[in-house]
Amino acid sequence: MDLEISPSLTIPSWELSWRFSRSSGPGGQHVNTTDTRAELTWDVAASATLTDEQRQLLLKSLAKRLVAGAVTVTASEDRSQLRNRELALAKLAGLIRAGLVPATVRRASKPTRGSARRHRVAKEHRSATKQQRRRPAAD
Repeated sequence: MDLEISPSLTIPSWELSWRFSRSSGPGGQHVNTTDTRAELTWDVAASATLTDEQRQLLLKSLAKRLVAGAVTVTASEDRSQLRNRELALAKLAGLIRAGLVPATVRRASKPTRGSARRHRVAKEHRSATKQQRRRPAAD
C-alpha cells in the first residue's frame, strides 16, 4: 500500500518497513496473544522518491526524530492491527507534510504603541507592589 503525501509525492510501499509487537494496555487475554502495535519505519536518507531539496528539508526538520537517517512512527491506540497500520501511515504522512513546509523567516518589527503602553503600565504596577513591601524608613 503506497503512501500518498501530496499529488506530486507518493512513497512506494517497498520503501516502508513494518514491525509488529504486543500492545500495552487493557484488552484481556486477546492482548497477550496478538501483535497489534504497529511500528512503521521509512529511511529518509536513502529514499529514491525524494528530490535532493526535499531530502535536505526533511533531514533538517525531522533531525530530532531520525535514527540513522530513518524516521519511525508507532501506533497502538486501537485493538486492531489493521487500524493501527492505518494510524501509523497517517502519522507518517502528517510528519512528512509538516517537514516539507519551508520554515518562514521572521521579520523583525517594532512593538505597537498599545503593547509598549501595556508593558510600561505592568512595570509601574509591579514597581508599586514591591515598594509597598519595603520597610518604612526609620527617622
